[in-house]
Amino acid sequence: MRSGGSSLTEQRAAAPLYTPEQRRRRDSTRWTLVQGILAPVQFLVFLISLTLVLRYLATGTGASAATTSIVVKTGALYAIMITGSIWEKIVFDRWLFVPAFFWEDVFSMLVLALHTAYLVALIADLGTERGRMLLALAAYASYAINAAQFLLKLRAARLRGSTATLAVAG
Repeated sequence: MRSGGSSLTEQRAAAPLYTPEQRRRRDSTRWTLVQGILAPVQFLVFLISLTLVLRYLATGTGASAATTSIVVKTGALYAIMITGSIWEKIVFDRWLFVPAFFWEDVFSMLVLALHTAYLVALIADLGTERGRMLLALAAYASYAINAAQFLLKLRAARLRGSTATLAVAG
């Protein structure tokens, strides 16, 4: 049984996502808009590519289209990771692993590693086409989890913000 006080996890969960100064920097940088555009574009590319990869795995046809889509998806991932790092530097004054997004950034490294492993396997012609497609599916599963992490974090912050606004207004 704990004596008074709350755990570090509870304190982090209750802490606002941004300080007022970080919110000002977030709202004033063009990188926020870039992230807001790249995230849904990457998700659309993911859905198209996932469809092509699953079609290849189910039918054995369309390997070239699926491969091209995975390379495009990986390029979109690199773009959002690089611009996201710039965004974190501007908003939080750190390139990555800021406390507000620490676990999302940690998991992003796994996503990046799996996508990069696919590119290495493709370029070096390692494994079979099917094996590379399965690796892409693993990368996509990790991406879906990571995207959900970010969405849940931002939704919780939005709900916390509206609750705080209601408390002040009430």
